[in-house]
Amino acid sequence: MKIGIIGTGAWGSALANVLTDNGNEVILYGIVAEEINDINTNHKNSKYLKSTCLNVSIKATDKLIEAVKDSEMIILAVPSQLIVEMANTVISNLNTKPVLVNVSKGFEPKSHLTLLTAIRNSIDISKIKGLVSLIGPSFANEVAVRDITTVCAVSRDIEIGQIVQKVFSNSYFRVYLNTDEIGCEIGAAIKNVIAIASGMCVGLGYGDNTKAAVITRGLAEIIRVGVALGADKSTFTGLTGIGDLFLTCSSNNSRNFTAGYQIGKDNSSLNFWKDNKKTVEGVWACQYLIELAHNKKVEVPITRSVHNVLFNNAKPSEELFLLVSRALKEE
Repeated sequence: MKIGIIGTGAWGSALANVLTDNGNEVILYGIVAEEINDINTNHKNSKYLKSTCLNVSIKATDKLIEAVKDSEMIILAVPSQLIVEMANTVISNLNTKPVLVNVSKGFEPKSHLTLLTAIRNSIDISKIKGLVSLIGPSFANEVAVRDITTVCAVSRDIEIGQIVQKVFSNSYFRVYLNTDEIGCEIGAAIKNVIAIASGMCVGLGYGDNTKAAVITRGLAEIIRVGVALGADKSTFTGLTGIGDLFLTCSSNNSRNFTAGYQIGKDNSSLNFWKDNKKTVEGVWACQYLIELAHNKKVEVPITRSVHNVLFNNAKPSEELFLLVSRALKEE
């Protein structure tokens, strides 16, 4: 199968490795000449994956048409804020009817919708065979070196989900099916906010007890929001729920956790706003989630505290004290 991957970042490159290991013809599209040359000449993506060797069959190009022409599957591996724009650009260049796969997590910034819903609402859906999100607990650098990883192919169309499942699955990359689009994408988006909170606590000097408390009560917030939007509660016990949450809240590989850690260490978000140059999805998801929780009348105290630290100049230490000083209640 010919597969086009839009984006030459860490995740696009790591998934290219998976797909070429499985015998597919893969072309990455990017706009940075150094990354494209590195992939084609050195079979590496040194900027994102350091010394990791990529499959020699992977090709990269700066011409979008080369990546999408004749492709049976197209992977959108770009930040969430670019998803809708890039989906429409891809659609306008198609000469086939491919499966379109989103691999980003978060909310679409203009509509505040989950990504599959935002894509579906913005494109001519008749131009594609189907729409899937491939999400779950996974760091690109570990996938690139073929560490065992499990994720979900998420689609309300189970037959299209099965196509993605079969194309990606191998001995180190196992894909499960899930038809609960809202539940899976809500879990994958909100966990970034909770990861910032977890990092803040560690940065403040707290240990594993505190981290466990944040993860567990953060999961409760995710479930409340998800169920209010019509998700299946059981989804949040799976890979895109507790699996993704645990990974993101407990690893220095997580940009959200490390952002939170620095904020906690400084006991302020001022340096984060001054120095950060990375995409930290949880920062923007936090804004949308506050609005969503208000509209749905859902209680999200951890998210509200993160929001206060990021956007109201509150101190993490003070917000943590307010959280643990709340009125006692049943779990």
